[in-house]
Amino acid sequence: MTRILAIDTSSAWCSVALSMDDAPNLVRHQKVSAGASQFLLPWIDGLLMEANIKLASLDAIAVGVGPGAFTGVRLGVAAVQGLAFAAGLPVIPVASLDAIAAQLLLKPTFLQVAPSTFLIAMDARMGEAYWAKYRVLRGQSLAWAERIGEIQLSAPEAVDLDGVQYIAGSAIGEFGDRLLASQSTFLQGKTFLDSHLDAEIGIESLGVLICAQKLWAQGLHQDVRLLEPLYVRNKVAYTAAERALQ
Repeated sequence: MTRILAIDTSSAWCSVALSMDDAPNLVRHQKVSAGASQFLLPWIDGLLMEANIKLASLDAIAVGVGPGAFTGVRLGVAAVQGLAFAAGLPVIPVASLDAIAAQLLLKPTFLQVAPSTFLIAMDARMGEAYWAKYRVLRGQSLAWAERIGEIQLSAPEAVDLDGVQYIAGSAIGEFGDRLLASQSTFLQGKTFLDSHLDAEIGIESLGVLICAQKLWAQGLHQDVRLLEPLYVRNKVAYTAAERALQ
């Protein structure tokens, strides 16, 4: 096992998790809207004190790099840049949709459906959704989610549902039938059953941590100087009117 601090502030929630070898993960997760900056560093200090470990004794720091709320993504990335540089630690960037996919594999409702292919779709504001498809890979004792291609940004009607057997994310509640417009071939044009939809799931530091542990095992960490946000949208400050003119 590894000692990894994972944080995410890319949504309305402030979320911090710490893995300590074989000990249970320590997690703090709370909805704070725009107040994450007030909680983040005190929570990190609190988890380190609870685990009786210094920041420099960790193996790495992981962070949700987006896509997500611009201010929140910047806050998380900037905080990790400062902490990792001061402690001389490598960093592990984790895409928000990948973290949500990792969390989904822990949910009994998802496991009961047991889909082989699923889609994460998050509200991106301005009438668009961030989305990506995933396949479930199963080993002898565990399963994990592998993203199929890059994270996309599109109108909800343009989301590719071909072969998708399960959908999760905030875009379900935001767009409803607009998201389900293209339907899935496996359902033969029928509406997705409620048991195949999860509109409540959102990103948590635990999902970031799960992804980071797998990436660390594969040697996929990097120097803090290379850490950057993942916005997906080329110009964060575009208005809907500007995008209509493109």
